[in-house]
Amino acid sequence: MKRFGPYLIIIFLMCVELLSAQRREPLDITVDFEAYDPPSTLVVPEHPTVRAKFPFVDVHSHHWGLAEKNLDELIAEMDELNMQVVVNLSGRGGERLKLMMDNIHKYGHADRIINFTNINIQSINDPDWTESTVQQLEYDHSIGARGLKIYKSQGMTNKDSDGNRVKINDPRIAPVWEKCGELGIPVLIHSADPKSFWAPHDSLNERWLELKLRPGRKRDADNPASWETIIAEQHEIFRKHSNTTFINAHMGWYPNDLGKLSQLLDDIPNMYVEIGAVIAELGRQPRMAKKFLTKYQDRVMFGKDSYRPEEYPTYFRVLETDDEYFPYYKRYHAFWKMYGLDLSNEVLEKLYYKNALKVIPGLDASMWK
Repeated sequence: MKRFGPYLIIIFLMCVELLSAQRREPLDITVDFEAYDPPSTLVVPEHPTVRAKFPFVDVHSHHWGLAEKNLDELIAEMDELNMQVVVNLSGRGGERLKLMMDNIHKYGHADRIINFTNINIQSINDPDWTESTVQQLEYDHSIGARGLKIYKSQGMTNKDSDGNRVKINDPRIAPVWEKCGELGIPVLIHSADPKSFWAPHDSLNERWLELKLRPGRKRDADNPASWETIIAEQHEIFRKHSNTTFINAHMGWYPNDLGKLSQLLDDIPNMYVEIGAVIAELGRQPRMAKKFLTKYQDRVMFGKDSYRPEEYPTYFRVLETDDEYFPYYKRYHAFWKMYGLDLSNEVLEKLYYKNALKVIPGLDASMWK
């Protein structure tokens, strides 16, 4: 019996543990990936920044209701952020643009609210499309339009009357680009979307969560064309129309490959970029992003895209502070944490307003003196 003693004790203890486990509540450790978002326990200095260090120009904003809106309310919101000028890219053109301009003048804010116009590419098969579009551009400029905005749908999903995708480098549009150069107004152009939207929607796709929650953003490899094809069409018009200034929206969808973007900026001197909707990409690579923005400080502008005042402080914090490990405001868009770039005043001033003063006509430089 003695030689079995140790084994009997072990068996007894195992039985006690088994009975105890049966009395305890089972642990629920099942958590969906979408729900897993624990608050960080990291304790580091924080510098929430609700107001930009310098008065800035937002070169990428959308305000469809400018013809009816109480613009004093918009200006009050801008003042809270230290936004000196907002560029509305949704001017529409023609009579709609005229109504917007009339309301802006009525409220006395023509120095604070700038409009870009838009054109209709879907009717490109009309025999007089090129001539009438150039005429519309001239009229819009005469009533106050200070640039042309090209949406991603123009060159990606827009189709002509025959059902064919309208390529943004269609030769029939070339006189429009040339007219912008002649008038001295920039073209802010959005082509394609993040490259990951064309990749398989699987565990290797960094945008998996976004594509699950926003399935309409997913594209097949050739729908409506490959990402590389659409981007190449955009770059072709930049190179062909060197007398026209182009502002490449969303850093040309190369904010995650600043080496490639550097090559493009070196190769295409009439191309500028803006940072709308890609601040999370810059914030996760603070050293590389700071080097890039310092080197190309004369070619990058501040842009936000959707106008939501509560989201601007994240941009200010990334650009101005040296804070560590803080979140983006849309987890599905960027589930990673970000870091401040702590940009110099020289770089910040160019990013916030000096480059816009150089590129967009009609801005009153005296507002920064």
